[in-house]
Amino acid sequence: MTSLAVYAGLFFTALVAATILPMQSEAALVALLVGGAWPAWALVAVVSAGNVAGSVINWLIGRGIERFRDRRWFPVGPAALERAQRWYQRYGKWSLLLSWAPVIGDPLTVAAGVLREPFAMFLLLVTLAKVGRYLVLAAVTLSVI
Repeated sequence: MTSLAVYAGLFFTALVAATILPMQSEAALVALLVGGAWPAWALVAVVSAGNVAGSVINWLIGRGIERFRDRRWFPVGPAALERAQRWYQRYGKWSLLLSWAPVIGDPLTVAAGVLREPFAMFLLLVTLAKVGRYLVLAAVTLSVI
């Protein structure tokens, strides 16, 4: 498989994993790290970029959610969105540092859009959270830690 295909596949997996759709970017990253054919720094950069891009999609969805919120096809249930909004209102923008976390991370990024978090701050905090998670995962996988 060519490097471009590997990086594109990893990016796409990470992008989809950051949305409400189920996908495991961590498993893909670990498999590629264990394979050892690609530089760890490049894999971490690509997976982080894809995951942040997926979170940006969530933020954009949040910005326009009001008109689609009650549609049956909408990917976030009312209870999950309300829970994320309460969490976000309670802890504010700093809750975005948990955007890497399973179950709560993706709805938090949608809530940030709904509550009109400025994009620059959103991008900074989500990027820190996502890159940090993948750096730790890579370090553990490669037995650096």
